[in-house]
Amino acid sequence: MGVQEPSGAPDTGAVRLLDQRSGRTYPLDALRWRGDDGAPLTVPPLPAPVPERIDTGTRSLWRYRAALPLPAGTAPVSLGEGVTPLVEREWAGVPVRFKLEWFNPTGSFKDRGASVMISALAAHGVTEVVEDSSGNGGSAVAAYCAAAGIAAEILVPEGTSAAKVLQTRAFGARITTVPGARDATAAEALRRSERVPYAGHNWHPYFLQGTKTLAYELWEDLGFTAPDAVVTPAGAGSIVLGLDLGFSELLAAGLIPRPPRLLVAQPAACAPLDAAVRGVPVPPFGPTIAEGTAIRAPVRLPEVVAAVRRSGGATAAIPEADIAAALRGLAAAGLYAEPTSATAAAAVRVFAERGDLRAGETTAVVLTGSGLKAAGTMGALFTEDAAA
Repeated sequence: MGVQEPSGAPDTGAVRLLDQRSGRTYPLDALRWRGDDGAPLTVPPLPAPVPERIDTGTRSLWRYRAALPLPAGTAPVSLGEGVTPLVEREWAGVPVRFKLEWFNPTGSFKDRGASVMISALAAHGVTEVVEDSSGNGGSAVAAYCAAAGIAAEILVPEGTSAAKVLQTRAFGARITTVPGARDATAAEALRRSERVPYAGHNWHPYFLQGTKTLAYELWEDLGFTAPDAVVTPAGAGSIVLGLDLGFSELLAAGLIPRPPRLLVAQPAACAPLDAAVRGVPVPPFGPTIAEGTAIRAPVRLPEVVAAVRRSGGATAAIPEADIAAALRGLAAAGLYAEPTSATAAAAVRVFAERGDLRAGETTAVVLTGSGLKAAGTMGALFTEDAAA
C-alpha cells in the first residue's frame, strides 16, 4: 500500500477543525471538509518540528511527521513525495532559488497535499472518493488512492490537458468530463459529495497540511533559515496557504525571526486574487495557457488574501505573452516547467521592478509542475518557435 511507519506523531486529542470566518470549531474528522454553513475549514497551527524532531532517515515529507495531525500509529500513504531540489540560478537579473516541485511522484506539488489527505481518509476506512480537478490535483489524488487501495472518480473540466487525463486514468481512476468551465466541475463534485466521501484538494483541510511541508522544506534546505521572499503561482491558493501555515508555525516556535514575503503570480486572464489584494474590480476572464491557475472563484479567497497581506507580500497579473516568454526562458535554462509554473518565473521581473524583491535577499521561486503535464500546450508553443 505504499506506506511507511510513522514516528513522532503529535498528540491530536485537543486539535479541532477551525472555521476562520466564524471562529466555530469541529472535531478533527477526515470526513469533514467544510463547516455546517458551507465555509472552508483548516487545522489550526500545530507545533513546528525543531531540527532534532525531523526524521532525517525518511526521504519524503513524512520526515516532518511530528507536525502533521494524524493519530499516532497511522501509517502514511507515501510515494516519496517532497524533498525536491532547490536550484540556484540568476533569473531576470535576480539571484533566485527554483524549487523544482515536478520531482514529486506524479510531477507536481499536489502530491504533498494528496499524501496527507489520502492518509487521513485511508486511516478512517474510506474505500472510495470523488475529486474535481483541472489536472494535477486529480493525478495526485488518483495516484495516492491507487497506493491506498481506494477507488477514485475524478471530475475534470472540458479542455483539461490530455497528458494529465491520461496520467489520472493510468492510476485506475474513473474519469468524468464535465461540460463548461472549471467552476462547473467543482459544482458537480459538490453535488456528488453528498453520496461519496469528498477528496477535494481545494476544500479538504488535510490537503493544506501537506502543502505546509513546502515551508518546512525551504527552511531546512536553507540551513534552517527562512527565505526573504517566496514567489509562487496561485489558482485556489493552496501553496500560499500552506506556506503561510508552515512559516507561521516556525515563527511561533521561535525557529525563524520573520516569515518570508509571499509574492503571488496569476495569469492576467484569470486573476481574482490579484484583484482582491489590490482592491480593484476583477477584470474579464479569458483563456490562459496556465490552466492550473484558471480558477475564477477560489473557495478560500479571503484566507489567501489575508495570508499575502500578513506576510507583507504582493500579487501580480501576468500577460499571456510574458508567461510564454518565461516558459521559453526556463526551457533554455534546462528547466522544463509547465505553463502554470512559468507564471511565477515571469513575475520575478515584475516584483523586482516594483521593489518587492531586494538586493542581497534570498528568493525562492516555486515551479509547481512538469512541462510533461502540458504536452499539447508545450508542443504548440515550441512547434511555433521551430517554424518561425
